[in-house]
Amino acid sequence: MTEPVNILLVDDLEENLLSLEALLRRDGLTLLKARSGEQALELLLRHDMALALLDVQMPGMDGFELAELMRGNERARHIPIIFLTAGTTDERRRFRGYEAGAVDFLQKPIEPDILRSKANVFLDLYRQRQQLAAQRDALEAQAETLKRFEALTRQQLAQEQETARLREQFIAVLGHDLRNPVAAVGGAARILRRQPQDEQSLEVISLMEESVGRMSRLIDDVMDFARARMGSGIALNRRPAALEQVLRHVVAELEAGNPGRRIDSEIALPERIWVDDGRIGQLVSNLLANALAHGDPEKPVELDAAFDGGELTICVTNTGPTIPDPVMERLFQPFVRGEVGTNQAGLGLGLHIASEIAKAHEGTLSATSASERTCFTLTIPAEVEAKALLNRA
Repeated sequence: MTEPVNILLVDDLEENLLSLEALLRRDGLTLLKARSGEQALELLLRHDMALALLDVQMPGMDGFELAELMRGNERARHIPIIFLTAGTTDERRRFRGYEAGAVDFLQKPIEPDILRSKANVFLDLYRQRQQLAAQRDALEAQAETLKRFEALTRQQLAQEQETARLREQFIAVLGHDLRNPVAAVGGAARILRRQPQDEQSLEVISLMEESVGRMSRLIDDVMDFARARMGSGIALNRRPAALEQVLRHVVAELEAGNPGRRIDSEIALPERIWVDDGRIGQLVSNLLANALAHGDPEKPVELDAAFDGGELTICVTNTGPTIPDPVMERLFQPFVRGEVGTNQAGLGLGLHIASEIAKAHEGTLSATSASERTCFTLTIPAEVEAKALLNRA
């Protein structure tokens, strides 16, 4: 709702004030009347005015003196003043009036249309000033709010960054410190296996070795993840490698660890390929383990590896529930665990680490899942040993 606008009417004659009031009265306008300069000053101290109509000739403090006092007051100095006079307005009087701060003179008897027209001009200006002031205040308040929000955001961001840094350092330290006890357990299991044992003891030792192997892989994943997040990335050691032999060893190891499951492999690779065979073996091991965990246990997992035109392609396919689209969208993010099937073992880092290994080889790891078949495809540029050595000569 619009606030009422005030106009000050000053005249020592009551009938003149009533006439002005009758001419100017309308909704949204408050007419404040004073019979003397002193009464006018009291009203000016209590109210904001859009316009002041001052009679020049008043007993005691006349209109000119009142205008001069208004101009000396911080609250009233910007109020437009129109002088009303019944006397002659020679140049000297006009000059004194304008010097006191008048914007216009009106001669009595006053023409109603002229009075209303001039008053409307100053009322519109007043409303515009009020709107601009309100907009300025709103913008200043908004700017202050944005400033506080920005400061809070920077503080929260700094806290989040520090928390993330400490968390990743903790993961790295934890992974490093876990290696020693895991290695000790693995060494103890190997010593026990070399000594005469009954069948039950050998089964227990096998379980210990499997657990050690699983813990070692988890530690490797945690360390790789921590290094990647701390800016070091996945470290590679490219060399001329018998990658086919590495992949067949990975297949045999996983089949041994998953009795009753079958991995059908079709591997046709050159004798030597210039890659980090350990990292590629880690990647394929993660993909096969994932396929065995989430695939149909009655159907084999398929591994295909081929080299053509300077490009190494490895595909791991399993039959089983189709991966939902929401899961597919974040499948390679850290700590995402399949959400299909029942096996939820692990930290959910395997596919993330596999994707990072692909990126480190300047390649890609992608996934498709439809018609109950899920396929992960690794594609990386690679060179055979002879060509790689020639390029480096």
